[in-house]
Amino acid sequence: EVQLVESGGGLVQAGGSLRLSCAVSGSTDEDYAIGWVRQAPGKEREVVSSISTFDVDTWYADSVKGRFTTSSDNAKKMVYLQMNSLKPEDTAVYFCAAVSTTILIVHPWLYTYWGQGTQVTVSS
Repeated sequence: EVQLVESGGGLVQAGGSLRLSCAVSGSTDEDYAIGWVRQAPGKEREVVSSISTFDVDTWYADSVKGRFTTSSDNAKKMVYLQMNSLKPEDTAVYFCAAVSTTILIVHPWLYTYWGQGTQVTVSS
């Protein structure tokens, strides 16, 4: 069992940057994939990134590759999503999600633990 709390969302202009944080607590003595999943109105949920806190492997969706970077600080039990060159189409609620696994997870329905979400709005 793990608990996830996201923070760092807000309103930014196109081209700007934002950093999201995910605080991880609970039982974490296992391999976990920590993903950032976004939900925009009228669109399917999309895993934008995934990271293993133990192996430091990462995966990015094509839509954010080169602009977003996910990282972790295992000592602080924190996972981050640095978002640069933001576009209006990045507007969504961003969730931190986790699942016990030895591989990175890129399908949102496979994640079992979810944070409350944080709103990211990118204006033109």
